[in-house]
Amino acid sequence: MHGLIVLVLVESRSAALLPRPVGLSWLLLTITFTCTAMGCIQSIACNKSRIKRENIVVYDLSATIDHCPTVIEENSPIVLRYKTPYFKASARIVMPPIPRNETWVVGWIQACTQMEFYNTYGDVGMSSWELPQLREGLVRAISDSDGVSYPWYGNTTETVTIVGPTSKPSRFIVSMNDNFYPSVTWAVPVSESNTPLLTNIKRDQSFTTWLVALNTTSREKILLHTIKWRMRVDIAVDPSLPLGSRARLVGRVHQDQPRVLTRMEPIPPNAMGRPNANDAQVLMWRPRRGPPLVVIPPK
Repeated sequence: MHGLIVLVLVESRSAALLPRPVGLSWLLLTITFTCTAMGCIQSIACNKSRIKRENIVVYDLSATIDHCPTVIEENSPIVLRYKTPYFKASARIVMPPIPRNETWVVGWIQACTQMEFYNTYGDVGMSSWELPQLREGLVRAISDSDGVSYPWYGNTTETVTIVGPTSKPSRFIVSMNDNFYPSVTWAVPVSESNTPLLTNIKRDQSFTTWLVALNTTSREKILLHTIKWRMRVDIAVDPSLPLGSRARLVGRVHQDQPRVLTRMEPIPPNAMGRPNANDAQVLMWRPRRGPPLVVIPPK
């Protein structure tokens, strides 16, 4: 980008009281043109400043996973349920005055970057929830939006909208939380038998969470923070035991705490729109012998 300054002399009748050797008074008017690869765009002197990263203040940034174990529920003869601790993120924001008729949304965007979710049924086989595009390396991330508020994780506490122009700074808090609370069948999911055969549940899933300011008109994104976190679950099951005493946690009891990166990580395109992880995932049955079978296709 290059700047071109044009100097223009303009007659001034208000300067009549000043000495004027040539009978007219002139004022010097400076007009600046901004030249880009696409051409020249006039820059008006009174053009109001844009919102920039250095003008947005983020403080009290917090990213944690509750320091408690995954809870196993054996209340149903059909399914086992487990509830992991919560990932929680929050931040206080001070947004500068918005001088134009612009709308800015500040909040959390989250994407799944890795998923392994296997339910083993002895020597019969295993079921697995999979994200095919992610598994095959076709994309680097899948949106973890609520499926309505793309690209945002949600639209209640997760985002705040500021409609300009505003004359003073806006102060607010954005927060989010996430955990797993799935159901896993005791019996083989493609069998008509209700005999419990489940022997192990193993889940390992990674996420990237961004704190972002987004101009809804221009789609300009300002990345404020990047957080990485991971949730792992390992449950051993003895299906021969009575309901209520079959499952137990093995391996780690507490999760690693999230990492707030010291550098900004760009948001992959797939993290910004459809499909989200819930719609893109597929439930597969992978028998010990024979070809795999799609149990629940992607939406």
